[in-house]
Amino acid sequence: MRQKLPDFPWDALAPYGAIARLHPDGAIDLSVGTPVDATPEFIQSALSQNSNSPGYPLTAGTPELRAALERWARTRLHATGEIGVLPVIGSKELVAWLPTLLESTHVLYPEIAYPTYLVGALLAQAEHSAVGIAAEEWPAADLAWVNSPSNPTGRVHSAAELQAAITWSRRHNAVLISDECYLEFADTKEPTSILQHTGGENRNILAVHSLSKRSSLAGYRAAFVVGDPALIARMLEVRKHAGMMVPLPVQHAMVAALSDDAHVATQRARYNARRAIMRPALIAAGFTNEESEAGLYLWATRGEDAWDSIQWLAERGIVATPGIFYGSAGASHIRIAMTASDADIAQAAARITGAGSR
Repeated sequence: MRQKLPDFPWDALAPYGAIARLHPDGAIDLSVGTPVDATPEFIQSALSQNSNSPGYPLTAGTPELRAALERWARTRLHATGEIGVLPVIGSKELVAWLPTLLESTHVLYPEIAYPTYLVGALLAQAEHSAVGIAAEEWPAADLAWVNSPSNPTGRVHSAAELQAAITWSRRHNAVLISDECYLEFADTKEPTSILQHTGGENRNILAVHSLSKRSSLAGYRAAFVVGDPALIARMLEVRKHAGMMVPLPVQHAMVAALSDDAHVATQRARYNARRAIMRPALIAAGFTNEESEAGLYLWATRGEDAWDSIQWLAERGIVATPGIFYGSAGASHIRIAMTASDADIAQAAARITGAGSR
């Protein structure tokens, strides 16, 4: 019998959004990590200049895109050894379908995690287990996810933790996938890719990356996976049959985005400046900011049920995400997204600080 998918979590926030909209200055939505900063002009130009696209795109990506992906993986991720690359239609699509593409039967995912890892296991009709950071304690399975920097917590895995996960993969001949979509956004700790720690032996190892946040391209649906060439070939074969093709104009935009690091540094500074405004405001209101070493979010708690914190913020015109969306271990936490304008972040911080500690 097919396992039932959970309700879409963010639908449960509707009543709190209604409360927040009653604020005289309007609601500030910090619940969804959707970028608001403009897509860089040179990337927009690459898209528009290639908009005459009457033919079908290559599922594997154009030769130019494949070269750009491999070059970026070797220079930015410090990947060594043989690697394959594959563009995908946004990273959420890949997370949801990868266990199906690889015919996985038992999926491990972090105990505090992006809900789509579980959805992917359910779509594949696979067993699924939430696990802690320490890979030495993981059960046997044929696929495991790690997520560093974490969504929602912002925690960054140490080199030793990543190496332990690789050791687990080799012991069980299991696929290990590292979701590294927030790798570019270091704050207090610098993340590293799983591919930096394989010693060039990439069998059963994959790293997932996205341009949605890195280059403010969420509307383009542009992401990619790098790693074991044999696994990439398996996924490519199924994706060709299923028509999972990244549109050709988007492929050209991806090449442009990967060719430049300056816009990424600008975006990183922008997000970290917003974190520097929001973090002390939360602390002043009695929250403890935990982990949040990198990424786009602050992970905070006042030691109360997350929904009480969500209510408290909604009464001040702010919508945030309850940690329970990411697993029972987050039941007393909230996630605050930095994907809002500088003005909205400043206004939200002022509302929180004005309320003060209870």
